[in-house]
Amino acid sequence: MHDAVVVGAGPNGLVAANRLLDAGWSVLLLEAQPDVGGAVRSDRELHPDYVHDTFSAFYPLAASSPTIRSFDLEDHGLTWRHAPAVLGHPFPDGSWAVLHHDREATASGLDALHAGDGEAWLELCAQWDRVGPHLIGALLTPFPPVRHGVGVLAALRHVGGLGFVKTLLTPVAELGRQRFGGEAARVLLAGNAAHADIPLDAPGSSLLGLLLAMMGQTVGFPVPEGGAGELTQALARRFRAGGGEIRTGARVTRVEVAGGRVAAVRTAGGERHPVRRAVVADVLAPTLYTDLLDPDDVPRRVTDALRTFELDPGTVKVDWALDGVVPWTGAPDLSPGTVHVADSVRDMTTAMSQVQAGSVPASPFMLTGQMTASDPTRSPAGTESFWAYTHVPQRASNDAGEGGVRGVWDADDCERFADRMQARLERLAPGFGDRVVARRVLGPREMEARNANLVGGALNGGTAQLHQQLVFRPVPGLGRAETPVRGLYLGSASAHPGGGVHGACGDNAARAALAHDRVDRVLPGRGRLRRS
Repeated sequence: MHDAVVVGAGPNGLVAANRLLDAGWSVLLLEAQPDVGGAVRSDRELHPDYVHDTFSAFYPLAASSPTIRSFDLEDHGLTWRHAPAVLGHPFPDGSWAVLHHDREATASGLDALHAGDGEAWLELCAQWDRVGPHLIGALLTPFPPVRHGVGVLAALRHVGGLGFVKTLLTPVAELGRQRFGGEAARVLLAGNAAHADIPLDAPGSSLLGLLLAMMGQTVGFPVPEGGAGELTQALARRFRAGGGEIRTGARVTRVEVAGGRVAAVRTAGGERHPVRRAVVADVLAPTLYTDLLDPDDVPRRVTDALRTFELDPGTVKVDWALDGVVPWTGAPDLSPGTVHVADSVRDMTTAMSQVQAGSVPASPFMLTGQMTASDPTRSPAGTESFWAYTHVPQRASNDAGEGGVRGVWDADDCERFADRMQARLERLAPGFGDRVVARRVLGPREMEARNANLVGGALNGGTAQLHQQLVFRPVPGLGRAETPVRGLYLGSASAHPGGGVHGACGDNAARAALAHDRVDRVLPGRGRLRRS
C-alpha cells in the first residue's frame, strides 16, 4: 500500500508526485502512455535528425514558477536555452514587431515603427514591475490568494489604483488602441493574449497579454535543451532518485471510494492499488467525475454543473523539418524563437471569432516556433526544426475559407488545413515550401490519441475565459484542488489556475493533500489517527 497514488504523469502529475515524495510519503505514479510527459514531450518521428516538440514548446511560466524552481531540476539534467530574441511578429510589408529580452531594445524597435510607442511601452513595463510579481504569485497559488492578494492591493496605489485594475480588465484589443499609436505594440500584446482562447475583445485578455509579454522581458521564453521532454524527464528523474515509483502503460479505469473516502485505484490491466492517504488525479475534470468515479460517489450538484463544463478550442499542429532557416521577408537581425502570424489585431480577432462561432478559420492566427534558433541541438547546423499551431472549433459547423475543410479532422481535413497554414507562411516567407524535407500534421484526433487529457485537441484543460476561472473552475463552488471525496484531489489543468506549464495545479493538489492529512491526524471526527 502506498501513501499516495498520482494518476497521470504530465507536468502537474509529476510535480504533485515530487511534492508528496519530498514530504516523506511513499508515492506511486501511474501513466497510461508508454512514457511520462503528458503534453510536454518531444520526439524524432518526423525525421531522425530533427527533434520536434510533440505539443507545447516554450516555457515562460515554468521558468517563473516558484514550484518548478523549487525542485532544482538543473541538478537532474535540465538546461534552459534561449533564442536571440523572444518573439517576432512579421507584417505583410516586411517590417517586424520584436519582443526582446531587453525592454529598452523592445521599446526602441517599437518607437522606430511609430514615434512615442517606445516610451508608452516602457511606462507599461514600469507599472507591471510594481504589480506583476504579486499577480503571478496570486495566479500560481491556491484560491483565495491571501498573501499575494495583499501584495497586489499594496502595489496598486503606486500605479493608479483602480485605473490599473481597469487596464487589466480592458479587452486587449481596446487596451492596444488606448496605449499605442502604432500596430506593432498592439500585436505584441494581442498575440500573447491569443495564446489562450479568451477573445481579444473580451475582459481578461489584457491580463494574459501583459503577463506573457512582460515575462518575455524577464525570464524570456526558454526551451529545454534537447527537447521539451527534457523538462518532464528531469521531473521524473528527480522523483525516481528520491525513491518514487512510476508505472507507464497503466491506464487507470476506476477510483474506488469507501465510506466517503478514497480507497484505491484500478487499472485497465486489472491491478488494484490501495492508498493510505490520498489520490491526486492529473486528468480532465469530466474524466474524473464521470468516468473514474462511480456515479453514486459524485454529488448531484457536481454532476449537474459538469454539463456546462466548457473545453477550450481544438488544435491543429504542423511540424516541419526544413533544410534551411525560414526565409522570412525582412527577418530581424536577432532571430526570435516564437513567431506570431497574423496581418493585424483585427485579423487575429476575426480568426478567433470564427473559431468561437464554430467556423474553421479562413486565415488562421498561428503561433510558430523556430526551435533550432532557440536550441541548436534540435537539428543539424543550417537547418530548422519548425512548427506552427492554431485553434479550430471543437464542433465545426462550416468552413469560413475555401478548401472544403469539413471539421471532422480526418486525414483529408488535416492535410487540407495544413496546406492552408503553409500557404499563409509562404506569403510571409517566400520559398518556405522549397525547404520542407518532411511534414507532420497532428489534428484534434491525433492530439487526443497521444494524450487523453487533450480531448478534441483542447490544450488547456477547459476554457480560460472568466466564466470558468477562479471559483468557477472546474465548476462553480469548487475553485480548489479538493473534491467532494475525502482524500481525492484534482491536480490537472482543469483545476485552478488552469492551463500552462507551471505545475501549480499539481502543487496545489499535493499541498492540499498534505494539509488535510495533518488535520485528519489531530482533529476528532475528521479521520482516525493513522501511523505513517
